[in-house]
Amino acid sequence: MSLLVGVLSLVLSWDRLGQVLYAVCAGLAVVVAVWTVRLLVRHAWYTHRLSCFSKPPVDSWLKGHLGKMKSTEEGLLEVDELVKTFKHSCSWFIGPFYHLVRVFHPDYVKPLLMAHANITVKDELIYDHLRPWLGQSLLISNGEVWSRKRRLLTPAFHFDILKNYVNMFNTSTNTMHDKWRRLVADGTTTIEMFDHVTLMTLDSLLKCAFSYNSNCQESTSEYVSAIVQLSDLIIDRRQNLLHHWDWIYWKTKQGKQFKEALSVVHRFTRDVVQRRRALISQQRETETKAPRRKKDFVDIILLSKDEDGHGLTDEEIQAEANTFMFAGHDTTASAICWTLYNLARHPDYQEKCRQEVTDLMEGRDGQNIDWDDLANLTFTTMCIRESLRLHSPVQAVTRKYTQDVALPGNRTVPQGTICLVSIYGTHHNPTVWTNPYDFEPQRFDPTNTDRSSHAFIPFSSGPSRKQKNCIGQKFALAELRVVVALTLLRFRLAPGENPELGSRSGGIRRLPQLVLRAEGGLWLQLDPTQS
Repeated sequence: MSLLVGVLSLVLSWDRLGQVLYAVCAGLAVVVAVWTVRLLVRHAWYTHRLSCFSKPPVDSWLKGHLGKMKSTEEGLLEVDELVKTFKHSCSWFIGPFYHLVRVFHPDYVKPLLMAHANITVKDELIYDHLRPWLGQSLLISNGEVWSRKRRLLTPAFHFDILKNYVNMFNTSTNTMHDKWRRLVADGTTTIEMFDHVTLMTLDSLLKCAFSYNSNCQESTSEYVSAIVQLSDLIIDRRQNLLHHWDWIYWKTKQGKQFKEALSVVHRFTRDVVQRRRALISQQRETETKAPRRKKDFVDIILLSKDEDGHGLTDEEIQAEANTFMFAGHDTTASAICWTLYNLARHPDYQEKCRQEVTDLMEGRDGQNIDWDDLANLTFTTMCIRESLRLHSPVQAVTRKYTQDVALPGNRTVPQGTICLVSIYGTHHNPTVWTNPYDFEPQRFDPTNTDRSSHAFIPFSSGPSRKQKNCIGQKFALAELRVVVALTLLRFRLAPGENPELGSRSGGIRRLPQLVLRAEGGLWLQLDPTQS
């Protein structure tokens, strides 16, 4: 009898379990159904609101342009066709999930980038993947938080501070050139630019940000390796739609690798900031004067105060230091590499730049570029700007707005839409630039003032005269001029080939990732000058 009771109890318990499971599944089905209906209604609403913009052909109403935005040479060529066809803007749908307006004409770019900071929001498509690394830094924050941080960080990029950085640009460039001379002496005359220049810009930034001599150009550095790995993992994540959801990504192999590299980077910056703050506090308490040392990025933002006398917290300073390293090394390296590439392809312009630098350095004992020299590199700067137009390091920036934004032609960007401002498309728009695919430095002759204010936006733009560009623009341009000038003074450049592919390389294929790179690398042939 007891056995029969036990069997009946087991049957009843299984029956109750089945009822519970059924109820759970039914509940999940309802949640999924409600979520799907809301998603489709939202998709239909955005489709209607964005009907004022032309829309490229799609495979289906639901799928939209999913999979059509490619980070390849072919993807850039498709942008060229998009610009030729639609002239200024178009709508773009990535499944029912993301609704975009793509703009590529100055008249349409300007209202978006000049919108007030209080209505401008960094969107989740691009910036959410950076938050674990960069926190609520200037690059990612919005509204009043962004405005306050911008004010506090601006002193770090004042001309007087940049003058100190120029010495560090020289030192890191000299280290790179010493490596090149050794390679050439050993018979290696063709060098992949990105590998060398990226390490050089990291070396330079570490000196400027932390007064830290990493020696990363000569030996491996855990911190530098972690930064490179984080950049690569962010690229991979963007290209996998499933990895856009955190609850999936952090369980993957790539997500775990990201967390490991992140801990290395965050530990480094945390230690630097804490040690530096302790040193400043100790000096104040003892009223001792430390040996005079040029202030670096961390020093300046540690001492910055807002109107109420409040500074940044340690966590905020770490976020800004991480952003300085992230945003500064890859973009500047890309700009340097493509400038050298364009000059290698145009030996007449290269020689004119070299003569300008040679004339500047005449009669000097050393070969360092000084701050005051930068203003005298007129033609070299023209070539740099034209290279930034033709091969912008960053291909696009994105924004969202908390209210509708009016564009020309009675078009309206509805609240919540992601606006993709195509820097590449604007810089290659044939209605804006004559012969947009040609390298013509004369476009940037200082006497040429006919250009629209938003036709050339390699450093993006912003809502006011004082905040209209990337905060690090002057830093980047100063480093670009120092590196390019010293390189041309010491080496003649010619297009090279990947030694593993030789003539089979088929020319340069651009590779738009976090910054613009080249498939298989960017190879140049070096010939040391007699300087």
